[in-house]
Amino acid sequence: MLIKKPDDIKSSEITPEEAYVDRRKFLAVAGAAAAGLAIPGLALAMTSGRPQEDKPNTWEEITTYNNYYEFGTGKDDPSQNAGSFRTKPWTVKVDGLVKKPADYQLEDLVKPFKLEDRVYRFRCVEAWSMVIPWQGIPLAEMIKKFEPLPSAKFVQFTTLYAPDQMPGERSRVLPWPYVEGLRMDEATHPLTLMVTGLYGKTLPNQNGAPLRLIVPWKYGFKGIKAITKISFVDKQPENTWQIANPSEYGFYANVNPEVDHPRWTQASERRIGQFRRQKTLMFNGYADQVAKLYAGMDLRKNF
Repeated sequence: MLIKKPDDIKSSEITPEEAYVDRRKFLAVAGAAAAGLAIPGLALAMTSGRPQEDKPNTWEEITTYNNYYEFGTGKDDPSQNAGSFRTKPWTVKVDGLVKKPADYQLEDLVKPFKLEDRVYRFRCVEAWSMVIPWQGIPLAEMIKKFEPLPSAKFVQFTTLYAPDQMPGERSRVLPWPYVEGLRMDEATHPLTLMVTGLYGKTLPNQNGAPLRLIVPWKYGFKGIKAITKISFVDKQPENTWQIANPSEYGFYANVNPEVDHPRWTQASERRIGQFRRQKTLMFNGYADQVAKLYAGMDLRKNF
């Protein structure tokens, strides 16, 4: 499978952002009308209550304002330092409690699936947000391919460890490599996406190429990038920020405006590209789809 990088794509082949946004809005609304329901993630204007604020951010905003500590702690460090990062060849190791453990070449891993366009709100724990048109594969579909055993209760993800390519990994700002985890029901939820693209183009290095995770109702640090390993385990794995600072970062990382970060409020957020702050929505606006996953849980204790 030929994977083009943004620099390899002719300008005539790239859909302008305005046309992309208009096309997605039309398809989302038309599809929802035909089915008689709102499509999560696509029909944002129908679910958010803030349609004028849910216009996707621009390519420039999305690709130049990033948290990706493997390439530096500044917001512009990833776009400046990730240009020479090598994403070919790329292998993803699948192990643990599955019937089909293997080292999968990325092309073979994604080839059986049709890529889907998903426009999701993205909320960072630092209280800034974006709306991003991702392209990827529902993680649930990928998990089926591996045939997890009934004893698999969690999925753990690991980022590439390559200090020669990722200058941030030469520092002690975090324990490396970066790791994250989800409960199995979170991993197989229809909204959870394994991302390979952005705005219909191949995912840029600074945004997590060639393969990253998006769980739109959780804070952005759950969206592990440059994934090289997927493990199926029976016990809750720790994640990197939880290991680094357990008093500030938990396992679940659900967007909850009622639980502040110890150093700042989570009740409001700043949408990149906009001046006025806005109210943070419970579960980042996806409560109707995901709140049932946490029924009966203390969301202050399980933060």
